[in-house]
Amino acid sequence: MLVGICGTICSGKHTTAEYLVQHHGFLRLHLPKTTHSPSKQNNTDKHFLPSVTDERGTRGLTFPDVDSLLEFVTKRWQEHWVLTDIEDEDTLELLLRRPFFLLLSVDAPVTLRFRRFNARCTKRDLSSISLEDFVDADDQLLYGSSESGTIKGTAPLHSRAHIQILNSYTSISSYFQFLDTLDLPSESRLRPPWDTYFMHLAHLASLRSNCMKRRVGCVLIHNNRIISTGYNGTPRGIKNCNAGGCPRCNSGSSGGAALSTCLCLHAEENALLEAGRERIREGAVLYCDTCPCLTCSVKIAQVGVREVVYSQTYNMDESSRKVLAEAGVKLRQYSPPGKGLLGPHTDAVNADSNIENQLVVRNGT
Repeated sequence: MLVGICGTICSGKHTTAEYLVQHHGFLRLHLPKTTHSPSKQNNTDKHFLPSVTDERGTRGLTFPDVDSLLEFVTKRWQEHWVLTDIEDEDTLELLLRRPFFLLLSVDAPVTLRFRRFNARCTKRDLSSISLEDFVDADDQLLYGSSESGTIKGTAPLHSRAHIQILNSYTSISSYFQFLDTLDLPSESRLRPPWDTYFMHLAHLASLRSNCMKRRVGCVLIHNNRIISTGYNGTPRGIKNCNAGGCPRCNSGSSGGAALSTCLCLHAEENALLEAGRERIREGAVLYCDTCPCLTCSVKIAQVGVREVVYSQTYNMDESSRKVLAEAGVKLRQYSPPGKGLLGPHTDAVNADSNIENQLVVRNGT
């Protein structure tokens, strides 16, 4: 595994790398620095050296370019490596092509980072800088130099991170305890388990929905092979719901009301109709991003689906559960990883703490 880390000034990028070194046996790798020190005040590079440099140095292996680094790691990808010298999208593109690469983004509130920066300057007997100059230096790092226009910033890297970390901790020990909950070296970080894979496909199918009430998508599979997919909306040949095709959905009526007048087929119905009874073999599993309603549950039981895996709840969950249980169909809720910034006091931390047991991976990969 090769973990790349990008971050803002004093966000904890190198501290995160040092955590991987100390707690999981990672070895640091380095690339030549191509950007200038992000400061218009002509401060020395000592101001911007990572905090871990004061105590532990930046040991590891240095490579002349990303190609030689990848050639080395590809032969040893089952070992653990960490890289903090990703400064441009071209380098990132090459790294993202490899199935053993994971990108972390680390950030923190700017006022907290400014306090960390000044504390670091004090420790090094260096003069501090103003908040305005700190923000200016941070902007140069993220967005590049507006004066030359040739140095690109690192902001585009953060948006492509597999995991985004909010490091608002006030001590390294508490931050390390938080990182312990993420199980960063887990193999499922690199390759999503089947539950995650199929639930992402169900979510992707839901993006095709045209129903004005709720987007729903599902995937019907057998032996981990896709039989059919479905999303909710008006039947073929009828004007789309979001174009006025279903008067009930466009009337603004509350959920569950006037269902008999709704023209929209549910995602589960579309998947079952697309597959046909002859293709739904024994042991088929239906993944749906929303728990099936009672009407769909009856049809799911009729065609012989063995298991239903859902993500979001619905107002008919209990009725659906009773029907499916009586028909011998297993109903299981999928526990997804947290989305957005992972940090203190977030549900994302709790959702991600048992990644192997919950069979989950990063948003969106």
